[in-house]
Amino acid sequence: MVSSSIVLLMGLTGGIGSGKSTVSAALAQLGAEVIDADAIVREVQRPGTEVFDGIVFRFGDGVVRPDGTLDRQAVADIVFADPAALADLNALVHPAVGAEIARRLDGAAATGGVVILDVPLLVESGRDDMAGMIVVDTDPDVAVERLVSQRGFTEADARARMARQASRDERLARADFVIANDGDRDALLSRVGECWEWIQQLLARPPS
Repeated sequence: MVSSSIVLLMGLTGGIGSGKSTVSAALAQLGAEVIDADAIVREVQRPGTEVFDGIVFRFGDGVVRPDGTLDRQAVADIVFADPAALADLNALVHPAVGAEIARRLDGAAATGGVVILDVPLLVESGRDDMAGMIVVDTDPDVAVERLVSQRGFTEADARARMARQASRDERLARADFVIANDGDRDALLSRVGECWEWIQQLLARPPS
């Protein structure tokens, strides 16, 4: 359980290509402390860590770049086509990520404040200790277009990754606040501002 010293723990999630990272950064600028699961994954997979060594042992030297860092795309190419390999990867990565998230939550509890738990698969995790769930929502076709044009995905790869996440309807069913991101950046940031106002309203409520 999260310490009650944290004033408010909010979840933030969204499908791949939704623009969740932009929303997370904007909330941080507004004053939230963000715990970014994707960033933590990259940290625990750095060369010299047990997770890095375990991944290389399981998947071979072909997943290591010439500079000695993990080739995340090479790993993805393997595991997204092989459910058993994906399960092996998750068994290596998830415990380390969970432990680091818990450590950072403990640190946030010492200072209090609004904490945003930014996790791509938050709905899938079943975590239920948050005061609310913020969902960044994007039309799947728009998300695919972004992934292809901005991140170099093929359309098939983008749709395959989306298929392995919770559906749009499943995320929306869990949402306490929805940030639509089918328009331009200004519209997105305006909606983030409305979300921050909603969070402040939650803070102002007397304890139940």
